[in-house]
Amino acid sequence: MKLYHSTMTIMGEVDSLDVTEGSFSLKLLTGDLISVHISKTTSYEVLRNVGDGDTRRDRVEDPDQSLVEEKIGKRSEVSDKSFWDAKRQLLKYIMPDLMVCIQGVSSNHNDIVIYSARRVVLMHSEPNNYGWEESHWWLQQINILFEQWLDALFETRREFTEDDFAEFYRTNLDLLGGTTNDVTQECATMSRFLYGLSSAYLLTGNERSLAAARACSKYLINAFSSPSHDGEYITWKFGRVKDGTSTKEIIGSLNPDDRGTFALYEQIYALSGLTQYFRVTQDTWVLGYIIRTISAFEQFYLDEERPDDTCFTGKGGYFSHIDPVTMRPDSPSLDATGNREKKNWNSIGDHIPAYLINLLVSIDPLPESDQDDSWARLRDLCRKILDDCVTNILDHFAPEDGTKFVNERFHKDWSYDTTWGWQQNRGIVGHNLKISWNLTRCAHYYHRLIAEAKQTGDQDTESKYADLAQRCYDFSRQIGRNMKEVGVDLVRGGIFDALERTPSNNMPVEFSWGSSKDFWQQEQAILAYYIMHGIGSDEQEKADFLKLARFCAAFWNLFFIDQDNRKIYFRTTETGEPIIKGQHGIQGGHAIAGYHAFELNYLAHLYIRTYVERGEGKLDSFVLYYRPNKNKSIRTLNVMPDFFRPGDLKIINVKINGVVIPIKNQHLFQIDISALPEDSVIMVEYLPMGRSHVQTEDEVKAARTKTAGIDVSQMYKAL
Repeated sequence: MKLYHSTMTIMGEVDSLDVTEGSFSLKLLTGDLISVHISKTTSYEVLRNVGDGDTRRDRVEDPDQSLVEEKIGKRSEVSDKSFWDAKRQLLKYIMPDLMVCIQGVSSNHNDIVIYSARRVVLMHSEPNNYGWEESHWWLQQINILFEQWLDALFETRREFTEDDFAEFYRTNLDLLGGTTNDVTQECATMSRFLYGLSSAYLLTGNERSLAAARACSKYLINAFSSPSHDGEYITWKFGRVKDGTSTKEIIGSLNPDDRGTFALYEQIYALSGLTQYFRVTQDTWVLGYIIRTISAFEQFYLDEERPDDTCFTGKGGYFSHIDPVTMRPDSPSLDATGNREKKNWNSIGDHIPAYLINLLVSIDPLPESDQDDSWARLRDLCRKILDDCVTNILDHFAPEDGTKFVNERFHKDWSYDTTWGWQQNRGIVGHNLKISWNLTRCAHYYHRLIAEAKQTGDQDTESKYADLAQRCYDFSRQIGRNMKEVGVDLVRGGIFDALERTPSNNMPVEFSWGSSKDFWQQEQAILAYYIMHGIGSDEQEKADFLKLARFCAAFWNLFFIDQDNRKIYFRTTETGEPIIKGQHGIQGGHAIAGYHAFELNYLAHLYIRTYVERGEGKLDSFVLYYRPNKNKSIRTLNVMPDFFRPGDLKIINVKINGVVIPIKNQHLFQIDISALPEDSVIMVEYLPMGRSHVQTEDEVKAARTKTAGIDVSQMYKAL
């Protein structure tokens, strides 16, 4: 091409450096080498976090003057002093193996192609370090995000009431956080927001997030729950909208794919916030609504064999939609959306991350309580649902016919549905990696059940879960490898959106629409590759997964953060430019509202600290906060952060209202709260154990407790 110039973003690791020529070679994840030239106007910076604003994180040390003169001569002896300055900057900031993102201009003219860097972003001021793997990165991000969201909705309020949420909460906010013409309050979206507030408290202990979560949980339940006539089941209204002087209740979904139905994924996500809130507070009133909603899933959506009812085949799994009038999955009214007697990824897989994992870590091991039998029945039900969902994913979702993508949509007999709506025969990259991430989590949990079975001599249970765990790990890694081939952007980082499962363009990849990237899918990729880095014995594959995790995390922190408005963009182009037209400029909304970004903040912090070797001198422990309600019938609090394997973590410190208390069992993740004072704050510190290089408990305490000559640990003992 002649006289063709285009802006191009690339991300890779420096392969070699030629300071004399003012250039360096960048190795992409594809293995390709790109020659990068600098100019007098090339700028360098270090990756910034949400809330940094104009604050520079650049702490790169200047090169030794003798080295500078050795490489590029003395400034006084060259005629082009500006280009000498540019070379010195190159020598300062660029070195082999360094990961950088470059935004530059590619110029093509006849047979000459030159790529010139305009902006170079380092991931950290220190080589072989990454900003988002530092101890405070995700804490800052979640704190800034939730504070911004509360400010946008409630201005300066620090305490909240149910009335505040009734009056001021909006599902949709504009780009700047202002209200839009759509004043709908969506139930599932509000629950996602509650998840974010609860997660923010777990990570930071910020009282404002918990105050908002309390009010949000009350309003969510009182305004949107719909109990059955006998009180045994709960379904959830889609939303509410102010209509003049009154409020109109919206029963069935308003989303085009699900209009007029009870879509199971919306009912599932009504539990996401309530369950995370229950983890923090152990509020049994909230738990009652969670249990009755799960009962509704089992009664109305579960495909179990039922005498004299041919709709229910007994083939397992959950139907994706029911008619809110007949409460059946075979109602002809569901034909309008193509959802009659169908199953899909959302109706099967979304149970796992939305509520099952968080509920199980709260009740397993069983709480010490006056209602031991009730807790055991709930735990057994959750395990049954988990096993059913996992087994169905393993048995039915696996890629076939040479495609790299899982199957996502099914008829009731599990035959594939490749004709539904917009999806047709298309793969969603984020769904594939969400499966990798969640099956790995489930395999971790199964390893705990294996350990319990070994202790009791239950060989059948041990064999069952050993097989299931291995199948989960194998499936996860297969999908992770597949997505590296077709779903990950190996030139710029991040992952793509929708692709044809069977490309017809003679290329490895065929985009269904554009080559854009959505924020929620980046979350799935980051969490999937970080957690898969922690499994398996193939060191090369583990290193590959870690590199993919870092390239995806870099793209998130580079391009999805809106520094001006302290929020997350919904969609970007493949190069990272934000797309803000139409619905994509909405700050809140059906998919974004305080869930995926907050889930990423919470779990990325946990996974990085647990699984990533961060080098000598790095603090390895992390802390979570809990605020259990005073309940005389429950004498313990479960504090497992997520599904982890035995030996991944141990508890090294517990404080109640700032006072250290003894730890009876560092590996049980259950704390005695029988003598807990009213409204107590519990802070639990965890230490990773499964890595080859990790600090000892004594090293952690020694590094932390010496402050201004005061041994804080001894002070707490005295207290």
